[in-house]
Amino acid sequence: MSSTSQTIPRLPLDGMEGAISSLIVGCDNQPDLDLASALWDAWWEAGGNGFDTAHIYGQGLHEQNLGAWMRSRGVAGQARVIVKGAHTPNCLPDAIEAQLTVSLERLGLDHAPVYIMHRDNTEVPVAEFVDVLNDLHNRGLIGAIGGSNWSVARFAEARAYAQASGRRGLSLLNNNLSLAVMERPVWAGCITSNAPEALAFLRAGGVTHLSWSSQARGYFMGAGERTALPDDTAPDTCFASAANEKRRRRAETLAADYGVHPHNIATAWVLGQGFPSLALIGPRTIEEIRTTLPALGLRLSTGEIAWLNLEQDARQPP
Repeated sequence: MSSTSQTIPRLPLDGMEGAISSLIVGCDNQPDLDLASALWDAWWEAGGNGFDTAHIYGQGLHEQNLGAWMRSRGVAGQARVIVKGAHTPNCLPDAIEAQLTVSLERLGLDHAPVYIMHRDNTEVPVAEFVDVLNDLHNRGLIGAIGGSNWSVARFAEARAYAQASGRRGLSLLNNNLSLAVMERPVWAGCITSNAPEALAFLRAGGVTHLSWSSQARGYFMGAGERTALPDDTAPDTCFASAANEKRRRRAETLAADYGVHPHNIATAWVLGQGFPSLALIGPRTIEEIRTTLPALGLRLSTGEIAWLNLEQDARQPP
């Protein structure tokens, strides 16, 4: 199977062979293999080669489904799969290799192109995590490495330790980064990168960021357009605030000017940061892939990026 019309740009990652699509499809919402296969076929045809999964998703079912699809399409060597492990309460250095082994077996892969720790455990020194990940990388079991829901301080500490000790550092921060600031954690232990300290760190260091819930779980869509989600993780539960309402109005203004949907503006905001920025999306249907792709044709200016995020009051000309 080959991609016939690549429309999604691809980026290299430190430690990973090849390049990964700037939009990455989440695999945690596709329990039915037939439906998932149709969705992933459309994703591949659009030029998407990035897939996000985790050891805990569906108690392993979602990794198994993705593995079955990759084998049936013969694309395991071309896909760039993000494998996550070490979720609380098993966020421990000693748990990483055992979980990785299981994930690779489910996926039918001999290594994880990208490996991300699903959570941080602040009771464990960063050196212990970095050492384990370096051992796995040196053995060819993982490529690029990163941390999900890590504070900027801990992430910087891990990078500093790696640099001082001659080891490979974390190259990918995987927090929520959406135009709407996460006011209430979607899940326990979740962290937003849409905060002044985090954005300053990312912009200054050129650190690659991968955002989960990059579209704020549908916050920039009308109530009738949204996919139904549980009340405790719904967009208005986790993202509603006066400041975010102002951001949404500004996105609506730009969307009218550019002839796109407000959620396309929100996605373009994530991709248009002054540092390498990838966006994880969670389409449940082929139509949701189609309606997301217009974001890739937008090139927001630095002024528009700042104005949308309330970092400046006046909208500057593009």
